[in-house]
Amino acid sequence: MTGETNQRWLDRRAFLRAAGLATGIGVAGTALAACAGATGQPARPTSSRAATTTVMPPTSTAAPGPIDYAALAGKLSGRLVRAGDSGYSAASRSYNPLFDGRQPAAIALCGTPADVQACVAAAAASGTPIAARGGGHSYAGYSTPNGALVVDLAGLAGVTVNPDGSMVVGAGARLIDVYAAAGNAGRAIGAGSCPSVGIAGLTLGGGIGVLGRKFGLTCDQLTSATIVTPDGVQRTVSANSEPNLFWALRGGGGGNFGIVTSFTFATAPAPSVMIFSMQYPAGSVSDVLGGWQQWATAAPDELWSTCNVAGGSPATCSVTGTFIGSASALATQLGALNRATGTTPSSKYVQTKSYLDAMRHFAGCSSDSIEQCHLNTAGGSLGRESFVASSRVVTSPIGDPGAIASLCGGKAGLNLVFDALGGAIGRVAADATAFPYRSAVATVQIYQKLTISQSAATQVVGAVRDALAGPLGTTGYVNYIDPAMPNWGQAYYGNNLARLRQVANQYDPHGIFSFPQAIGKA
Repeated sequence: MTGETNQRWLDRRAFLRAAGLATGIGVAGTALAACAGATGQPARPTSSRAATTTVMPPTSTAAPGPIDYAALAGKLSGRLVRAGDSGYSAASRSYNPLFDGRQPAAIALCGTPADVQACVAAAAASGTPIAARGGGHSYAGYSTPNGALVVDLAGLAGVTVNPDGSMVVGAGARLIDVYAAAGNAGRAIGAGSCPSVGIAGLTLGGGIGVLGRKFGLTCDQLTSATIVTPDGVQRTVSANSEPNLFWALRGGGGGNFGIVTSFTFATAPAPSVMIFSMQYPAGSVSDVLGGWQQWATAAPDELWSTCNVAGGSPATCSVTGTFIGSASALATQLGALNRATGTTPSSKYVQTKSYLDAMRHFAGCSSDSIEQCHLNTAGGSLGRESFVASSRVVTSPIGDPGAIASLCGGKAGLNLVFDALGGAIGRVAADATAFPYRSAVATVQIYQKLTISQSAATQVVGAVRDALAGPLGTTGYVNYIDPAMPNWGQAYYGNNLARLRQVANQYDPHGIFSFPQAIGKA
């Protein structure tokens, strides 16, 4: 160990001792939240009721050793799975089969916030990498890294809708279960479409969704969260309690600042939702994309849409979306789209559904039960998918849609998915949350299915991403995180990056939560 590295560990141990997390010191129970002072700095607990960590005198200045996994297992209500244990292969699996070869040191199947605290304490004291896993959908596989302690939150998946309409969601909940609980209670939340995605990662990165123009980003509906910070303390954060951390959790991306154990959202009465889908003839991509972006920007809040450009010879496109309103009002809107594009769709589908049924439609499991709308690895009927992806953000209307269309020509399995922003999303100030692109027209996901080799897919996605930097700028959406994104800190966080660094330095000065694209490395 070099002198510089040894000093880093000694500094880290001093921090851990002050937090009561030195090697061998456990965290018993769940700490109550510490409140922010006037400057937004975290207040130190003033009594044993505010935190359950115990400060012990140091016994050594030696560098930390490995985690005592037997001791950690004894502190958990759930199981600790290590290499060689039965179920290790399944426990270490994430959504994308490309990461099936990952070998985490252990997977802690947590059932309580105290379990999470014990894991954070053990990782912090030993210097072992730690990663939280909600739905396991990290596009770069950051929720299942090699050699790390993976904190699996699937056991913290309860969803409760309160009489006042607020909804408390465990960090391990999948999106389909959130939709089911809200819809069955006559309430609604704006969020994404993938049923197996975790609510945690979706919210922490912002949360673009199928009712976003009406309700805002998923993070805009967040009113508070509980989080275990690197000092092992569980805190409740909101606009009035530790507001800097609350700000960062709304768009700052998963894996940073600590491990969220639950979210509280405001909900709205569940509306009836009209869904629509229009397929356009081959050769019309340029006209449709150009007309769509103008139409989507001018649409009322009640209308959300996505334009999907599918690669091939030639490339094709479709427009799908949702509308909260009457059939006649939607017909007027779709007529305006046809005039804007100068193109008549080759096929058209319009139907009115309940809120929950509309969400099941976009989840791709309209005819399935809620139980079946889960992955087949979790008792459902949905399969996993291998892919490589990246993103850009359309910060202003595209001047040459034809150039965008040409990028997809001949590329089977490639999709450019443009999701409209605006509406309620755009009425939030760019610095009000960590999500920076409030005035943007759309995000675009660059998604290549593995109909070709992984190396070829990576090359295709990288080439398209870099080509889009010309017309769209060096932007990106952190929930489509790409390990090869150039200047990724600026791309994902824009002008909010400096403040995010400050929050990371405040709550995680020793880099307990670190991965290749952690805020502290931007």
